[in-house]
Amino acid sequence: MNQWQIGDVTITRVVEIESLGGSKFILPDATREACKPYDWMRPHFMDEEGNLLMSVHALVVDTGDRRILVDTCIGNDKERNVRSWSHLQTHFLEDLAAAGYDRESIDTVLCTHLHVDHVGWNTMLVDGQWVPTFPNARYLFARTEWEHWDANEDEKVYGPVLADSVRPVVAAGLVDLVEMDHQVCSQVCLEPTPGHTPGHVSVHIRSAGAEALITGDCMHHPVQMTRPDWCSSADVDQAQGLKTREALLQQYVDDEILIIGTHFATPTAGRIKHLEGGGYFLDVFG
Repeated sequence: MNQWQIGDVTITRVVEIESLGGSKFILPDATREACKPYDWMRPHFMDEEGNLLMSVHALVVDTGDRRILVDTCIGNDKERNVRSWSHLQTHFLEDLAAAGYDRESIDTVLCTHLHVDHVGWNTMLVDGQWVPTFPNARYLFARTEWEHWDANEDEKVYGPVLADSVRPVVAAGLVDLVEMDHQVCSQVCLEPTPGHTPGHVSVHIRSAGAEALITGDCMHHPVQMTRPDWCSSADVDQAQGLKTREALLQQYVDDEILIIGTHFATPTAGRIKHLEGGGYFLDVFG
């Protein structure tokens, strides 16, 4: 678990799984040989052999008045076409409660997009039925995102993701469809970062002069700061994803805003800095 204080807002990371070399099917250009020259990634984001470290985690944004859960990982008991993600049995809910956030206390669930590893704990299996995991929460989806996947669902890719993790909360009347720049509360707003998916958003937190940005999947790994041209195989529009990534890096380089990666391994957060020789890197000590 990592925790950061952004003004009066506390952001807490709750890990579902961490993996070594898990980027291969997501970032096909990020081979060991291609990654090894980027020494700045050792030891936090890459091992000595050039294997990338990645994480699947959720982030609780606690404003004092609101408890917002950003992305809900893969989930237990889900039938998935990725073998290592299928029928998981993790202690995610117990870990969330141990961090001080039992599932009934969450008032907002915010999905940056509707991919398999960002919606899984939207629901849980109870007596053979998928029911909302966070019964007292409103689930926020970007309208553009929901309309895209509602019309283009493809269970052959990852499995019945919408059927078991999205449609049940829609049917329960817990979903609010919002615009991609929606203001969640005075400290939290959405920031459009399309490309990975059409309605993909990042989450911008501002409090008492401090700022943080939860990336979602506009960047899967910090190596994409140095190599923004390394696009994800899961990007719906790689050209738009690259444009979004480059714009984000240019906007926030040498800024005090804390960048919190949705799949960045421990320590997960840092500041974007210029890299000698070109490109950028994530400074976890800056």
